[in-house]
Amino acid sequence: MNTIQATAATSTEDTAKLVLRVALAILLLFHGVTKLMGGVGFISGMLAKAGLPPAIGYLVYIGEVIAPLMILLGVWTRAAALVVVINMIVAVLLVHTGQFFTLSQTGGWALELQGLYFVSAIVVMLLGAGRYSMGGLNGKWN
Repeated sequence: MNTIQATAATSTEDTAKLVLRVALAILLLFHGVTKLMGGVGFISGMLAKAGLPPAIGYLVYIGEVIAPLMILLGVWTRAAALVVVINMIVAVLLVHTGQFFTLSQTGGWALELQGLYFVSAIVVMLLGAGRYSMGGLNGKWN
């Protein structure tokens, strides 16, 4: 592979990283904005039922607002993606456990959205933000 081909491949990879980051971040932000407008009472109630402190519910703002914004901007992207992975695990355990082995009415996995967020966050965590980010190629945790 010559230098021009290597540069084009790197540019395509960085563009793909950007597209994945933007898609994941924006879709998660819809959930975060909903919680900003409506509060976390629903989550706090479920935590209390599970015997956990309801105040932990406020951590959802980190997983669904702060971390997606960091992913979107490309700042500490790998760490932010790890927060999203943890957020998705907690969400599935807290809210969706009964749906784990079920199908939706249209035949897909009942947790396909959660699964897609989870796997996308793992991919972002492994790949990093790429050159099209505020942290750049050499940014810490990018």
